[in-house]
Amino acid sequence: MSKKKLLIHEVFRKAREDFPAESTKSGWASELSDHFEKNMNFMINEKTFTRYYDTCIRDNKDVNIKDVLILNKLSQYVGYKDFFDFSSMFIKKDEEVNKTTVRIKVDDHEESLSDKISNIFINITNEQHFKVPEFVKQNGLGFAGVFLVISVLIGSHYSSRSKKNTPLSFFGGVSDERSCMFWDDSEYKLSDCNDKNPQRSLIPKDTIQLKYFKRITRKDTLTLENAVGTTWYSKFNGNVEFFTMDGVDPDTGRELRVSTAYIIEKYAGY
Repeated sequence: MSKKKLLIHEVFRKAREDFPAESTKSGWASELSDHFEKNMNFMINEKTFTRYYDTCIRDNKDVNIKDVLILNKLSQYVGYKDFFDFSSMFIKKDEEVNKTTVRIKVDDHEESLSDKISNIFINITNEQHFKVPEFVKQNGLGFAGVFLVISVLIGSHYSSRSKKNTPLSFFGGVSDERSCMFWDDSEYKLSDCNDKNPQRSLIPKDTIQLKYFKRITRKDTLTLENAVGTTWYSKFNGNVEFFTMDGVDPDTGRELRVSTAYIIEKYAGY
């Protein structure tokens, strides 16, 4: 199950607990919308919650939520700091996580580790199933070989999390990959997840939004020919901002709407 789909399941599970008087998706969606607006100062309308329910719970499909602010707020509702925290830390209750147990026998005994260290069990939990590499099986590296491979995998993983801006790859190479981003007035920019700058609200990196989601700073360049149906807008306190793709206004948290001829003629152009 994808993290986004899992998040929606958790949101409605908590809604059932928080609003016991309700017993339908419409009732939960309405209560959730009110709760987010009153208690979290963030607007997600009732129809949006209903659509999330139909997609993930009724139809058992993955939901396409592109805006990270919505994901962050949904994650906060179920008790996490943001979507990155939810994705990293959450393990669904009553559902088996992907787990592979590697058993290594020593001298063919079945005694416990506390007795003679004759059995070693290694549980690896991850998004993907762990498999012993083919080169280990083909070359018969045995106990020492398997343990060496596991040590490299675990060591590389934690080194990459602890070293700022220079995570280690599997074979020890240096990578400039950064896993978070922040909104910088008109576009998203990459940042290290350990960045402590209080002016930046870090969210998990989204390569699509990094490349395509921009605020259009030159409204005077928009015309009916180049903007209707191909741009989106957000209106707040009489101010209209235009964007290059659908999503949520990072500054206000409002869902964007596709630009119409009326909006372009009234708020854009010369």
